[in-house]
Amino acid sequence: MQLPADAVAATVLIEVVRISALPTRRGAPYPGTPVAHWAGTEASTALALIESLPGSEQHRCGFSPGWSVRAYDDSLDLALFEAAFCITCHEVRMQGPTVPPTLATQFFDPDALPARTLLSRFRKATL
Repeated sequence: MQLPADAVAATVLIEVVRISALPTRRGAPYPGTPVAHWAGTEASTALALIESLPGSEQHRCGFSPGWSVRAYDDSLDLALFEAAFCITCHEVRMQGPTVPPTLATQFFDPDALPARTLLSRFRKATL
């Protein structure tokens, strides 16, 4: 999976969100409960894991994401990007000021080791 390179380089904090609904308007953050904040090595490891997600074909489910990550730079003001993951349809939707249209929708293999590892990290964050 491809992330915006400049945003990845600037990221100092990742907020993990357990999504509860779809946004009410285009570009709004995915609603949900922040369950973890990853900084330093933990954040860079998560970004590397996301970037290593192998591609897949689209599966139709209506896009019902369960998790998102929001990346922040050292200002901790506005998220550089948010990536919402739907395991069922293998889709990631990204939004934010650093996301070009070509990266906004991508597909990944949820059965691949990096995807299973990422999902495990998301689940552990809620414990």
